[in-house]
Amino acid sequence: MQISRLTLKDFRSYEDRIFEFTPQVNVIVGKNARGKTNILEAIFYMVLGKSFRTSHEKDVVRWNSENGYIKGEFKKKYRDIDIEMFFSSLRKKAIKIDGIGIKRIGELLGSVNAVFFSPDELRLIKNSPEERRRFMNIILSQTNKSYFYLLGRYEKVLANRNKLLKTSRDINVLKDTIDIWDRALSDLAEKIYKERAKLIEELSPYAEKAQDYLSSGKENIKIEYKSSFIGDGYAQKMLKGLEKNLEKDFKLGFTSLGVHRDEIDIYLNGVEVKSFGSQGQQRTVALSLKLAELEIIKNRVGEEPILLLDDVFSELDIERRKKLLKFTSKAQTIITCTEFEEDGSDCNIIKIF
Repeated sequence: MQISRLTLKDFRSYEDRIFEFTPQVNVIVGKNARGKTNILEAIFYMVLGKSFRTSHEKDVVRWNSENGYIKGEFKKKYRDIDIEMFFSSLRKKAIKIDGIGIKRIGELLGSVNAVFFSPDELRLIKNSPEERRRFMNIILSQTNKSYFYLLGRYEKVLANRNKLLKTSRDINVLKDTIDIWDRALSDLAEKIYKERAKLIEELSPYAEKAQDYLSSGKENIKIEYKSSFIGDGYAQKMLKGLEKNLEKDFKLGFTSLGVHRDEIDIYLNGVEVKSFGSQGQQRTVALSLKLAELEIIKNRVGEEPILLLDDVFSELDIERRKKLLKFTSKAQTIITCTEFEEDGSDCNIIKIF
């Protein structure tokens, strides 16, 4: 899977610009604040239908413009595909695939696949469990549309249950009305749990391989998926847990059990990397997880996703830079950096002034 051309009009800092990409390594070189990350943001917009930088879509429209536009021309294994997005400072964005408008983001997911990594992805290791759940959700939503809709249904049921917990004044009355939400939530949670557990089982060996490679055999990684309940009969276990925790949830005003509380624990040489790993180790672990994501998507969709690396070289020594490029040589890679010292003979260099 590759992107051959990207068109930006009134998107972020670009008034009207076309970028051409080659199938292998593309290096976007320029000083800071020149719009390098804007290019990767536009590409990833066409993967997930949203930005990795902002939840306010009007922010991507160029200053003093009313509308913005991006178009990606992609080459896939069996066919080519064009994706267009129209942004407005006044309305929601519109999306077209091969010239045909779509109404839901779910229709976009899986059209093209990409993995994005930047130094900010260190939050995958250091920040709250929400970041690690997001990591799982992005992979699963890209490779399985039904998971995306399943997650949406779970979030709606969870919101309804939480609303009932907050607005009810009598717990005895609550017991008579909350059961329908408990059963729905438990059934959906079991399906999500199974998908996530399977993902981590698949992902772990690839992460271990990447970490071993990047650290020259000095570090081994172990990933453990933790949920409110484990194993067979998840839905029934959760249903009983919700009933047992009802008084607690009533006092808290929210649901304290379920897959929305899931966590991934990551260990490096037997030590929890989130709490005890150095920043360099945490960064390498985050990169290993992203390289594992690359492999999982390839296995699930049948072709290499696009790899987007934003200012990663500034955080890696020369040896690990070379290792990274060699490890990802089969995927189309688009890298942003302020300087590029490696041998550029096989790279497409795009300079941003």
